[in-house]
Amino acid sequence: MAEIKKQPLLSGLLILFLAAMIFANVGGNMYDGLLPLYLKDLDASIPQIGLFFTLAQVVPLMLQILGGWVSDSIGRLRAIAIGSVFGVLGFIPLILADTWHWLLLAVAVGSVARALVGPSFDAFIAEHSSEENRGKVYGVSQAIFMVVTVVGPPLGAWLAGSYGFKFMLLVAGIFYFIAAIVRIGMAREAAKGQTAKPTLSFAGLKANLGSMFGLIFSGGLITWILITDGFRDISFQLSGNLFPVYMQEFGRLTIQQIGWVNSLFGLCVMLTTIPGGWLSDKVGERVGIASGMILLASALFLLINFPRGSVAVYFLGWGMAGTGVGIMTPAYQSLISKAVPQHLRGTAFGLFSTSLGVVSLPAPWIGAQLWERFNPQFPFTITAIALLLSIIPIWIKFKLPKNAEQETIEEKITEDPTVVVA
Repeated sequence: MAEIKKQPLLSGLLILFLAAMIFANVGGNMYDGLLPLYLKDLDASIPQIGLFFTLAQVVPLMLQILGGWVSDSIGRLRAIAIGSVFGVLGFIPLILADTWHWLLLAVAVGSVARALVGPSFDAFIAEHSSEENRGKVYGVSQAIFMVVTVVGPPLGAWLAGSYGFKFMLLVAGIFYFIAAIVRIGMAREAAKGQTAKPTLSFAGLKANLGSMFGLIFSGGLITWILITDGFRDISFQLSGNLFPVYMQEFGRLTIQQIGWVNSLFGLCVMLTTIPGGWLSDKVGERVGIASGMILLASALFLLINFPRGSVAVYFLGWGMAGTGVGIMTPAYQSLISKAVPQHLRGTAFGLFSTSLGVVSLPAPWIGAQLWERFNPQFPFTITAIALLLSIIPIWIKFKLPKNAEQETIEEKITEDPTVVVA
C-alpha cells in the first residue's frame, strides 16, 4: 500500500498571503504604537488625544461588518486587494498632516483598508485549514505574522527619534505599497480561475446580515462571544491609546525604549501563539481565552502599581501582556470560525473585529477625562478589573455545541435568516 504523503500545515498560497501581510503590517506597526506621541508632536492635549481616538472609531464602526460582507461576496483576495489601494491612499494625509485634525482623514481612509483586509485575513486562514488543526494553523500563521510587531515598533521608533515622524511615515508607506502590489497580483491570479464573476447586491447583504443577526440573538455561543467581546473592547478603549503617553510621562521612557517595549510585546505574542493554538485544539478554546485575560489583567496591575519603576518593569509587564494575547488570539479565531457557517465568516470576523458601536464609541474620550479628573492610573485600573470579570462568562458560556446540534442551527438560519434559535 502506497504511503499517503502528509500535507504541509501551511500551503504555498497561504505562505505568500502571509508574506504580503507582513510587509503591509510592518509599515502599520512602525507608527501605530507611536500615534498618540505623533498627536502630541502636533500639539494635541490629553483630552484631544482621547477625542481623536473616539472620533477615529466612527468610520470602522460603519465599515467593519460591510467589509466582511464584501469579502464573503467577492472573495478574500479581491477584497484585500481593494482594501490595500485605500491603505496606500491613507498614508498621504498621514505624512502631510500639519495639525492633528488631519490625521482623522488618514484614519478614515485607512479604516476602509482595515475593514476589508481584517475579516478577510481570518476567514482566508479558516478556509485553508481543517477543523481538527485550525487552532494550530491560526497559531502558526499568527506566529509568522507577529514578526511585524517585533520589527515594526523599534524600526519606527528609531526612524522617528532620529529623523522625525514624517520620514518614518514615508518609509512605512513604502512597505505598505510593496504589499499592495503583491496583493493585487494575487487577486488577479485568483480571478483567472473563476468561471462566474462575483457580484454585490442588496439582497445578498440583507441575507448575510439576517443570518448573522439570527446567530447573534439566538442566545447561544455567538451571543456570548459578542457580549464579552464588547465588554473587553469598551475596557480596552478606555486606556489602550493612552499607554504610550503614560510610559513617556511616568516611566520616563524614550521613544526608542517605547519602540523596544512594543517589540518585546510582539515577540512574546509570536512565541506563544503556536502553543496557544495547540492548547486550543487539545483542551478547548475557553482555556486559552481565560488564561490570556488573566495575564493581561496581571500586566496592567503591575504597571499601574509601579508607574515610576525601572524600564525593566515595563518590559516585564508588556512581556506578560504579549504572552496573554498570544495564548488568547488563536483560540478566539478558532472559536469564531467554528461557531459560524463558512459563507458568513467574513461578516462574523468583521463584526467581532470592531467595537460595539455606540456603547464603546465614547470610551477613549471618557478614559482621557478619567486621567485628567482623577489620576492617570484610574482608566487602566478599570480595564484590568473588566478583564478579570469577563473570565466568568467566558468559562461558563464559551463551549461549542455538539456537531449535530450546530448543524441543525446552521440549517435553520440558512433556510430562514430571521429565525431565532433558543
